[in-house]
Amino acid sequence: MEAMMEQVEQLPALLAVSRSSLVGDWDSVTLDRALEWARYFQHLHDRFRTRPQLREALGRRLRQGQPSSLLGFPALGRSPQLLGLALLENRALPPTACRRLIHSLLQPAGEEPGPEPRSLPLLARRKAAARLLALLPRGPPRASEETEPQVQAEAQLLLSRLREERQEAEPAEEAAGWLCWLAGVLEQLPQPRVFKVVAAALLLLLGQGRGTEGAGSGGRDEDSIDGNQESATGDEYIAGQLLSWLLENPERFSAFCLFLPGSLLASLAGHYSQLSRPYLDLLTGWGSHLLYDPLQGQWVKSCIEKAQLSWEELKERFSSLCRGSLQLRGQTQAALKHLKARDGDFKVCGLSVWTDLLMEVEETEESSRTLIRECKSNMRTFLKSSKSV
Repeated sequence: MEAMMEQVEQLPALLAVSRSSLVGDWDSVTLDRALEWARYFQHLHDRFRTRPQLREALGRRLRQGQPSSLLGFPALGRSPQLLGLALLENRALPPTACRRLIHSLLQPAGEEPGPEPRSLPLLARRKAAARLLALLPRGPPRASEETEPQVQAEAQLLLSRLREERQEAEPAEEAAGWLCWLAGVLEQLPQPRVFKVVAAALLLLLGQGRGTEGAGSGGRDEDSIDGNQESATGDEYIAGQLLSWLLENPERFSAFCLFLPGSLLASLAGHYSQLSRPYLDLLTGWGSHLLYDPLQGQWVKSCIEKAQLSWEELKERFSSLCRGSLQLRGQTQAALKHLKARDGDFKVCGLSVWTDLLMEVEETEESSRTLIRECKSNMRTFLKSSKSV
């Protein structure tokens, strides 16, 4: 058993070498030997995946001396994919070994025919798809950038990875390090791209969860995921972990909210109750750094470093929240009324940013209600005239 443990310790070293310039000396024989080691690690995973004590021991051995390592027991099952991906991205790999690698991707040694969801051919197809998506013409900027094909694809791949890890992980591993592992995975993506991918993943989880929310919802709001990780399972658990990653670091959450449009944040806050209060608190902090300039007759930033949003941007954010769900609208209006009362409950413009914001929001809502009434009235008139004809 100790010999096997020592062999498992070699996986991090193998992956490190596959990303280095040392592969410049590899020939086909060396490459085959590396792939054989990767398949051996995968065999160990399949052999011990149902034995919790050995799983835990192998996972600890992989992380030994590497506290920040993302490798754990599930990584053994993906060893061929991890090795293949590292070598595909390493330009130091000689042409002969590269051709051998591509051949092994198309026809893995010893693999039985038939679809295998974690096979190396799937890795090659995903890599090729990612490259093709990156080459798609961008066109003019769109209001909802989260719908870009590449972002959608990356979000779907992220969810697939998280679901695999969720199925593989033991309860003890979840409590101790699942969030730490998730943070390591997400932080490999550069900002602000990671924010777009996480937002798209949360939206995908909403779309996929609605078909099963009726079962066992216990009277809970159908469009809300409350993030209770003790009772949440499956996709709800994954959504809760993604939200925890966002909220555990104030600077990260602030950057997330600054980068994404107000309409998207309002949609997320309306469905994920964990986000609504922190987002309102963040907007409150930004709004408190606005001062009224009587010469310009408008609210301006008192300090460029602290006032992240302008008056117009802040107004758009609150208006988006008030256009959201009934619960979110009530929560937002209650927050504005509380802030207005705290400032002295003035009813004159220019004395409190919260008074002015509340007046703007209420005026916008009244205009919307008036427009809706006019549309309904015109429709009734049109229907009456159509019947008389």
